[in-house]
Amino acid sequence: MSAALVNQPSLCHYRRALQVVEGNAYREIWTYLRTHRESAERVFGTLSYFDGVNFAARASAPALFSAALMDDICPPSTAFAAYNHSAGPKDVRIWPCNRHEGGGHFQDLGQLRFLRALPGLGGN
Repeated sequence: MSAALVNQPSLCHYRRALQVVEGNAYREIWTYLRTHRESAERVFGTLSYFDGVNFAARASAPALFSAALMDDICPPSTAFAAYNHSAGPKDVRIWPCNRHEGGGHFQDLGQLRFLRALPGLGGN
């Protein structure tokens, strides 16, 4: 049995991320597109090969996601895109007042409970 523990998934739904954050992980992309406006579709097409949303769609393992609603590194809407596309059984913990640190130790404890409840990984 396998499982996925996905905290604030990174580099998901690039187009959306560029609409809501200006820097951090996406700085090089938006800097490039500022001066190569005609290349946007080609750029997003290439980035789709690395987009976590597309990998999530192929996942079948049970997954516990988390999203921090004030995260400006991995915007929550991009985390929800990965969660919504995940093909396996899934759950999500939302941290309304946290940034990229997410739920910290609270998330860690939730992950342990999640794993213990899975058949073959600690559950009955």
